[in-house]
Amino acid sequence: MSKAGVDQELIRQLAALLTETDLSEIEIETDELKLRVARQVAQAVTHVAAPAPAAAPAAVPAAAPTAADAAAHPGSVTSPMVGTAYLSPEPGAPAFVQPGKQVSEGETILIIEAMKTMNHIPAPRSGKLTAVLVDDGQPVEFGEPLFVIE
Repeated sequence: MSKAGVDQELIRQLAALLTETDLSEIEIETDELKLRVARQVAQAVTHVAAPAPAAAPAAVPAAAPTAADAAAHPGSVTSPMVGTAYLSPEPGAPAFVQPGKQVSEGETILIIEAMKTMNHIPAPRSGKLTAVLVDDGQPVEFGEPLFVIE
């Protein structure tokens, strides 16, 4: 079947199947045709926005004044990527580092999950960890201050 002669009924059936199964896209491929039908799902925006308000109120009272000062602090450690910050290696385990403790250069200070990959973030320098500016499970942006190491 040529591209000009695409079966519109097939496209309608696939679109209906998307709705029935609540999928966001379907792709089929034969020797003569490759067809992908996709739809935008408004639920994804709602799902992404829902966790942020839950995490933000907990962080705002304790971290908001410190985060503004920490960004300008020379010992500020910023996020190298966008993702979700985890302060411990697994749920219920002790945190990698605690405020007031010494850290060594290269020591894992947190994990940032990005695209289903757990990225161990090392301390960029040795020193005393004076502030933790993120909560466990909090979404972080590139360049966002995470810790202060003096």
